[in-house]
Amino acid sequence: MPKKAATTDYPMTIYHKPNCSTSRNVLSLIRESGVEPEIVEYLQTPPSKKKLRELAAAMGLGARDLLRTKEAPYAELGLDDPKWTDDQLFGFIEQNPILLQRPIVVSPRGTLMCRPWARVREILPAA
Repeated sequence: MPKKAATTDYPMTIYHKPNCSTSRNVLSLIRESGVEPEIVEYLQTPPSKKKLRELAAAMGLGARDLLRTKEAPYAELGLDDPKWTDDQLFGFIEQNPILLQRPIVVSPRGTLMCRPWARVREILPAA
């Protein structure tokens, strides 16, 4: 079966970390579906607190759900302490983008934290 020509008619955005295998797998599935997404390498271009709030709200998640707990800044900043508000946590992610759980994909069918990576299939264009 020939591969579909990539389209930008189905607007998708991936918050991507190129050396993360999960993120690479998600990007590959998006491209296999015939879509060429906007790629935001969030370590180079961190999302603002406002954008993080929007992404979390679109996924029905709180700030804690966006945190990568195994990254060094998580322990160094004491982010397991329940005293931190969502606003403060979004600020920590903005200042330390390595803390952002990945990959996050935005599509016309919804916004998802694509862990496990196969979850992206839920928001790909209909076949």
